[in-house]
Amino acid sequence: MNQYAVWGNPIAQSKSPRIHQLFAEQTGRNLQYIAKLGDETNFEAELAAFFTQAKGANITAPFKNRAFAIATQYSERCLLAEACNTLKKLADGQLYADNTDGVGLCADLARLGWLKPNQKMLILGAGGATQGVLFPLLQAKQQITLYNRTPEKAVILAEKFANYGQIQTACWEELVNQSFDVIINATSLGLQGKYVPVPASLLASSVVYDMQYAPHQDTPFLRYAKSQGAKHCSDGLGMLVNQAAFAFELWEGVLPDVAPVLAQLQAEMEAGS
Repeated sequence: MNQYAVWGNPIAQSKSPRIHQLFAEQTGRNLQYIAKLGDETNFEAELAAFFTQAKGANITAPFKNRAFAIATQYSERCLLAEACNTLKKLADGQLYADNTDGVGLCADLARLGWLKPNQKMLILGAGGATQGVLFPLLQAKQQITLYNRTPEKAVILAEKFANYGQIQTACWEELVNQSFDVIINATSLGLQGKYVPVPASLLASSVVYDMQYAPHQDTPFLRYAKSQGAKHCSDGLGMLVNQAAFAFELWEGVLPDVAPVLAQLQAEMEAGS
């Protein structure tokens, strides 16, 4: 039986074990997938011990950069993200690192009908979550503008990805006179009950996506966006399921059908399970 786990700290809230259980049932795979609470001091040693038996792992906060450093082989999107959310043990024992966040986001935007070539896309935030998704979005020919409260961080990120597509930065004053097809919140402010304010004129005329999700309610950013006239909004639960599907494909060689798993997860969350 192939063994997998998701590593993070905290980790009790993770939906990944349930998602991969549903994937396994759908594809007829016999596997074990559990949640592992990583120790901030001994994470590398714990992961090495885990991989003496296991075939793969998902990595979430705060270990994505440390997992990236452990690996010896990488996908291009993982190298550009400089962070890893999926590890696979190769036949020779080496660890292959991937980052499926960006392709998971693209797949979910496509599911919603919100991914078309040459769209103008505003991404809020210039941290690790943004860096993790930029390469696949640029491959999908999105014209990206980064907005960050600390402009210098956005400039550095835009320069890093300038060779891969159309990407620029904007300050608040520059946003006011623009319009976007898609606005994506990639900040973690929602965890503190906060959000990044943007000009109301932008929200009313765009589709709005938050990479985070909150069980039983809208995220703080989506509540704010709707209060400012946003008509089409989505949280990041679909991104979570899609990025998991691409990890599952890397390990097991088959890409699960996301739609029934997402529907099942939404139903369970609404029921409070």
